[in-house]
Amino acid sequence: MPQKNWQVIVISPNPEAAGELRPVIASELGGAAVVVLAGYPEPDKLHELPLTSMPTVCFLDAASNRAMALPLLMAMTARPGDLHVVALVGAADPNLILQCLRAGAQEFLTRPYTAEQMRQVVDKLSRLSPSLRGKRGQITLVIPAKGACGATTVAANLALHLQRIAEGRVLLADLDPLTGTVSFLLKLRSPYSFLDALQHADSLDADLWKGMVVPAQGIDVLLPPENPVDSIQGLPSPAAVLDFARRSYDHVVVDVGSIYGEWTVSIARVADQVMIVSTNELSALQAASRGMQYLEDAGITNQKTRLIINRFHPDSGLSKELIEMALHTEVHHVIPSDYTNVQRALLDGRAIPTTTGIGRSLLALAEGLAGKTVTETETLRKPSASGVLSNSLNSLLKAFSRG
Repeated sequence: MPQKNWQVIVISPNPEAAGELRPVIASELGGAAVVVLAGYPEPDKLHELPLTSMPTVCFLDAASNRAMALPLLMAMTARPGDLHVVALVGAADPNLILQCLRAGAQEFLTRPYTAEQMRQVVDKLSRLSPSLRGKRGQITLVIPAKGACGATTVAANLALHLQRIAEGRVLLADLDPLTGTVSFLLKLRSPYSFLDALQHADSLDADLWKGMVVPAQGIDVLLPPENPVDSIQGLPSPAAVLDFARRSYDHVVVDVGSIYGEWTVSIARVADQVMIVSTNELSALQAASRGMQYLEDAGITNQKTRLIINRFHPDSGLSKELIEMALHTEVHHVIPSDYTNVQRALLDGRAIPTTTGIGRSLLALAEGLAGKTVTETETLRKPSASGVLSNSLNSLLKAFSRG
């Protein structure tokens, strides 16, 4: 059911009828955003309706005042855009039902409103309107546990590899308004950034979006502003932009600069998975531990988060097993350290070649996201837990404890 892909507007001057409809909407469209208007808008002021970029289903009360409802219905169905109207006709009134259908209503509901009626209406609208069938691309948020963990390199390579191995379109979105570096990494420039997308979030369409993104190596890239903004505080929620992206792409990879703040949390809430990128150095792992606790406290479930260990070197830092023991978290993926090939790819502005160990590891991470069978590409040497790590293991576990 395409619940989260819909916006619902209820227009009814009858509070009793609107009140009866709300639980029925919730039962079948529990994930939809619902707006209730207690009066009929003027037909020539439909631009004032609280419409977003999402497909919108309007339940219009045609029974309370036919003289006002029918002209409004005709104006709404003549309006360009992704707006679908269901008439509320009160008791089964064949004449009113026929008038509403002739005026452009796609369906109707009669009182008493029931979940079964709503289910039939939703199913019919979904069959008639492709936009309501709710294509939902997968959103992957990539966050560094702390600075210089290589999260942007991981995000960019993930998007480029997804383009090669997965079906459909891929978007790489750098939503870091302060230190975004995807443009530098891929050698891209544009007069537009995600700030422009935020500004036009309520009116985004395919043509407008095409001018805001930059095509690069088979993917689309939404860049950060060239000049850093003064503050992340006060930026509008990115939810509407991400929803538009979800409906336009099969895979959306989002890069942000910090794990902390409402901006990142708001993106994490709509993402399908959140990849926290750390190294196996103690300071980075401690930051990852604190960051995962912060996201959990903000309501981001543990089932959504994935710990990625980047720049792994078996002779320094903690082993995968010790990381899992210390952080009480499964390590989702380990990417080996390879400074030389990372720098070569950076100079070329391209993905790290899959002929290298690090390239194969990043490809395997993308294959997992795309639902493909992943084979082990490298066997990581397990360092001995002797010496300092062994002698102070109890202190180490205590330092990383999130309990």
